[in-house]
Amino acid sequence: MMKSLPAGIQQQSDETDDQGIVIQTKAIAFEKRGRTWFVASQIPSDLCIQVQDTTFTVHKYPLVKKCGYIGRLELQPSISNFGYELKLENFPGGSETFQIILMFCYGLPLDLNPNNIASLRCGSQFLEMSEEFEDGNLITKTEAFLTFVILSSWKDAITVLKSCENLSPWAENLQIVRRCCDSIAWKASRDDEAAGNAVHEEGWWFDDVASLRIGHFMRIITAIQAKGTKPDIICKCIMHYAARWLPGMEMELEGLRGYGYGNNELQFSIESGRMEDGNVRHSTKEQKTIIESLISILPPQQEAISCKFLLKMLKIAMVYSAAPALISELEKRVGMVLEDANVNDLLIPMFKNEDQAKTMKIVEYFLMHEQHQQLQTMSEKSSISKLLDNYLAEIAKDPNLCITKFQVFAEALPENARACDDGLYRAIDTYLKTHPSLPEHDRKRLCKVMNCKKLSLDACAHAAQNDRLPLRTVIQVLFAEQVKIREAMQGKELAVSGNNSEQELDLPSTKTEFKNLKAELEMTKTRMAELQRDYSELQHEYEKLTDKQRKTSGWNFAWKMIRKSALFQRRMEEDGNGERRASSNSIGRKVNLRRRLSIS
Repeated sequence: MMKSLPAGIQQQSDETDDQGIVIQTKAIAFEKRGRTWFVASQIPSDLCIQVQDTTFTVHKYPLVKKCGYIGRLELQPSISNFGYELKLENFPGGSETFQIILMFCYGLPLDLNPNNIASLRCGSQFLEMSEEFEDGNLITKTEAFLTFVILSSWKDAITVLKSCENLSPWAENLQIVRRCCDSIAWKASRDDEAAGNAVHEEGWWFDDVASLRIGHFMRIITAIQAKGTKPDIICKCIMHYAARWLPGMEMELEGLRGYGYGNNELQFSIESGRMEDGNVRHSTKEQKTIIESLISILPPQQEAISCKFLLKMLKIAMVYSAAPALISELEKRVGMVLEDANVNDLLIPMFKNEDQAKTMKIVEYFLMHEQHQQLQTMSEKSSISKLLDNYLAEIAKDPNLCITKFQVFAEALPENARACDDGLYRAIDTYLKTHPSLPEHDRKRLCKVMNCKKLSLDACAHAAQNDRLPLRTVIQVLFAEQVKIREAMQGKELAVSGNNSEQELDLPSTKTEFKNLKAELEMTKTRMAELQRDYSELQHEYEKLTDKQRKTSGWNFAWKMIRKSALFQRRMEEDGNGERRASSNSIGRKVNLRRRLSIS
């Protein structure tokens, strides 16, 4: 049944019954009963045409007069002795379009509009309704309407392009799609000029273009790029399209972070094979096509698109199992702008247990890009090292993360990339806290990644009391701390000497504290040697334990046995009574000294 009637055709409501409708003019009447249309006239019908599931009982002559296709067919007699019968397979536009063409053939007025023009143009081509058979035939009328009406209007061109989605390959072969895309691209490419003249705001065309299916959207974007539109405008439009057609782009992926993998609405939707955007349901296959297409048309300019959006695209591409080559391309592009990322962006969903592997590739691409560009500025190094150390601290919370993966990632940056290892120490400590049963040799292996000389005094103070660290690492931290203190003191001493020579300042109390601190340094060196000897004795006691005890109870049992030893008890008493007080006094002196030097 028709949704709307062409102009000039009157519907006789008083002749409508439960069986169908009747469309009547002075000469003829079109009546529909069930799925069959009849032409009621004084001349009996002699042709039965089937289009899809609808049958049209009509007269042969009006159609043969205007339709070359029907005229050259050898029509088969109907088995019902009705006359002739014809079945039109794959007729563009279906039965509704054929119904309008049929009325045109009977000489009724034609109502052309943006919603039916594409299907009527394709249908007229199918039936070969050219000027050869009659002047002003349907091909000529539809072509003129397309050229002079549709292509001059932005909104009409969008409407026609949408209607072409179900008219392949006819709309492509007749260049309807190309002409609409070119018209839209030309108008959109004037966006900057129009916005500058206050005719339109920037991006006024994004919504309309984003309403199209991915194939037509790509055609328009390609045409706009060819007309010289700025890359950042192209990227904004792509981002707009992705937000509309890929709901997962804006979904918070908290369920895929850290070790909370799997309990996520996005992942559930993917596994169910569909995504919903409002009332529109998208298949997984369609979503995959969209993400792959968008990646392929991203402008090559590095500055045109944000690192955050690239990482979002990468996450969705992984979830939908996009082509490996396209995923690799995204990884390279992210690596080039990695300094603009943050930790939350970098936490890629472990839909396929590839979180660290993908991030590792991104870091490798960044290092390759940095080496190629010779970007050796301290600020960039500091930014990336901080980002990766924060990322390490996040993934360290995953109890299923193996030590090898963690270590490989921790060693990804070159030695000179980190000015300070505090962030790396925090990540290692988090990993040790999350994996309390980690064997001693693995703890040593992990702590070797960290350079104790690059720890700040605050980090050294924390590490020195951290019972999760191996004893050897604690000793290295203590030594590094004392070296830092000595260097700081020597620098202060030189500064004070300089001030005394220029200003003849009298700082007797300061000099006394210097002497006391020097004495404490010498004492510390002695204690360091004692600690090293103690460490060797403790290790010897541990090795004396039977293999059976060590295999059964592990380090915890051994540590309990060592703590009961006479050496351990003696050292603990000495440390409790003497060293801690000395350390406390030393810290107090350092604070007082720092204040006096700042005053002077």
